[in-house]
Amino acid sequence: MPKFRLAHLGLVMAALGFTAATPVIGLSTAFAAETMRAEVGKPLQDAQALMKQGKNREALAKLRDADNVSNKTANESYLIERVRAAAASAAGDNEAAAKSFETLIASGRLSAGEKDKFSEGLVGLYIRAKDYGKANAAINRQLKERDNPALRQLLIQNYYVSGNLGQAEQELRNIEKGGKLNEDQLGLLANIQLKKGDKAGYVGTIEKLAASYPKVSYWTDLLNRVVTKPGYSNRLTVDIYRLKLANSLLKKPSEFVEMAQLVLQAKAPAEALKVIGKGYKAGLLGVGAEAARHQRLKDLAEKTLAENQKNQATEEAAMLKAKDNDGLVAMGYGLVQAGQADKGLQIMQDAIKAGGLRNPEDAKLHLGQAQAVAGKKSQAITTLKSVGGNDGTADLARYWIMAINNPMG
Repeated sequence: MPKFRLAHLGLVMAALGFTAATPVIGLSTAFAAETMRAEVGKPLQDAQALMKQGKNREALAKLRDADNVSNKTANESYLIERVRAAAASAAGDNEAAAKSFETLIASGRLSAGEKDKFSEGLVGLYIRAKDYGKANAAINRQLKERDNPALRQLLIQNYYVSGNLGQAEQELRNIEKGGKLNEDQLGLLANIQLKKGDKAGYVGTIEKLAASYPKVSYWTDLLNRVVTKPGYSNRLTVDIYRLKLANSLLKKPSEFVEMAQLVLQAKAPAEALKVIGKGYKAGLLGVGAEAARHQRLKDLAEKTLAENQKNQATEEAAMLKAKDNDGLVAMGYGLVQAGQADKGLQIMQDAIKAGGLRNPEDAKLHLGQAQAVAGKKSQAITTLKSVGGNDGTADLARYWIMAINNPMG
């Protein structure tokens, strides 16, 4: 299965405007211009001087002199908290900083812009302290005032990290109602579904990832899981291989060999030669101890293709007489792979229309694949959308549509 990672906390916070230097130092506001007694002003000035020297804990101690002054005005209390917020943040005293931030936010003396920055800074303080409950409460207060996608993403991540999987999933579903989830959000949803043991939901999310953000890891996981679904038929193995080849997932010599053998059995020698050719081009076939075997397989495919081309008309006539429509579908598919698209597609369509097939959904699946090979994208998608069945055919048809619409790079 692919490894999903959470968005890095620092990146999310940076997107929100969080910085190491909390924007609270400085008293050059309208409130600073109000009258302030010397017994309050002197400790504040001394605290700021200490902060400039990097002595932030000493600054916090100095502020206690100002705290001890009786009958402070609202402005004096506000300015003390403002300096304390800066000193505590710089000193790494998250608890003291958070209390000051909360006081400042509730004071009614911050501008709208400052209130947003302090509110976001408060979230950062709580997250660094791993107090996700308070962080999420602070986030939700802000989201009630204005929507912020980065902040909402942080909320979801906090729910996930703190083990509140149900709430995290609900938040993602709410976003999904308004539009598509992005790759990070889908990855987080997949993580949640894995933790909850929701196999069907997980596969559905992987389908969305493979459809919109095609990667080897998504496609590999998706195709590995479809074969384990209840009722899956092993006769579709060749079609799994076709999807793997289309998405550049074949990485071993044995995989190229097995696929070539399977498509030969499916009476598509031209396709077998394409598979073998890709294996040779990748440097996986024609080398090592199995090189001679690879050559024999290539020779067999070439010989079979030549015989098919020589006997095609005779065999087609015999199948038509015997009403062997399964054989005709296979023949038509082989012709498309051999470059005779129009003729091959017509044979397949006529055979499917005639009926009497052992696996009619397979036949439609193969017709859609053949139309895709022939470059008839819209026809292929229409055909594939009509494929049903609960043994894997409908899943593979849907995956082919995904691969056609958004192929691997």
